[in-house]
Amino acid sequence: MKTLVISTVGTSLLTNCIDQDIDPDNWLKRLQDTANYTEDEINKHCEDVLATITELNQRAEEKLYNKETEISEIRETCAELNGIYGLYDEKLEQGISDTHILITTDTAQGRITSKLIEKFLQDNKLKNTTTCIQPQLSLKSSTAFKEGMAKVIPYIRDTIEGFQKNQYQIYFNLVGGFKALQGYFNTIGMFYANEIIYVFEGSNEVIKIPRLPIKVDIEKIEPFKVQLAMMEQGDVYKSWEKLKDIPRDWLLEDGQEMTLSTWGQLIWSQCKEELLSNNLLKFPKISYKDSFIDDLKKIDNNLEEKLKLQEVIAKVAIFLQKSNGDTSPLKNDNGLQYDKYTNMKGDIAHFRVTKGIRVSCTSSNNNLLLHRYGKEPVVNKNPY
Repeated sequence: MKTLVISTVGTSLLTNCIDQDIDPDNWLKRLQDTANYTEDEINKHCEDVLATITELNQRAEEKLYNKETEISEIRETCAELNGIYGLYDEKLEQGISDTHILITTDTAQGRITSKLIEKFLQDNKLKNTTTCIQPQLSLKSSTAFKEGMAKVIPYIRDTIEGFQKNQYQIYFNLVGGFKALQGYFNTIGMFYANEIIYVFEGSNEVIKIPRLPIKVDIEKIEPFKVQLAMMEQGDVYKSWEKLKDIPRDWLLEDGQEMTLSTWGQLIWSQCKEELLSNNLLKFPKISYKDSFIDDLKKIDNNLEEKLKLQEVIAKVAIFLQKSNGDTSPLKNDNGLQYDKYTNMKGDIAHFRVTKGIRVSCTSSNNNLLLHRYGKEPVVNKNPY
């Protein structure tokens, strides 16, 4: 069975190339002190570190590509490759049809290390290897790290779901990477990975931890389903008043703005299918005509379609809430493709759910009344 392997990446490939007997004593400390510096910051302010990184990059490359280098040496030098070699019993060609994604920080050292690992894997028959670098993700501060991780989660979730649909096994290789990154991905892996890979300290023996049967208590999420659905679509709250009963760990506070935290996204992703594929949610500025409800009965067994519809309605509600019911901003969203019908009686409009699927609607008293749902030709023929 094909496998998607997601590996957290740290800087061991660089730091393990330091020769303690020959190199200056401060090399390791300088690398540690500048571990969260971007390439631009290193280039502008740390010429000595840039020279060190350049030298270590060259050493790492020479070690990886030297034909006399044993696999055991590579595994000792690079934690990330240690896990990957362990996964394939030191035969990388076994993973020729697998996909590898390297997750690293938006730092000079993170970028250089991941680039080395990516190229090495590609040169050793693992062609489907890419690197994910979330802009501004670093351990420079707790806030920067939490904000960066909150943006990584949707990418990880959507990527994994796509591979799962194609019957891939999902492995998280957490042998490398910063401890904070490992900690977060360990929790994420409990939700999404078939197995999490570690290696015993001081050995090359792989530990594979299967996914635990974690189930989110839907009843505790249900009271907040409207807020969570809208926040997933990008809604930003500026007051705790509307969110006062939601656990603080689910929210990310940036000044006066509140969005979904990493944990909030994880929890919502585990229960949104059940909460969005049943009854229509009561979104602000949105109401439903009986004809719209009747149309939905035709897709009662299509949970994926109902979920997508409610996600789009949540998005529409965000626009309307910000504009106090004015539909003009809806026209600016390329996904919604909101527009008014021509040659129709009354002031009726429509917006896009997915390709070929439309919702017709009218605006009155700062609210949007949804009339019909279905295939574009059917809705267009009788939008009322």
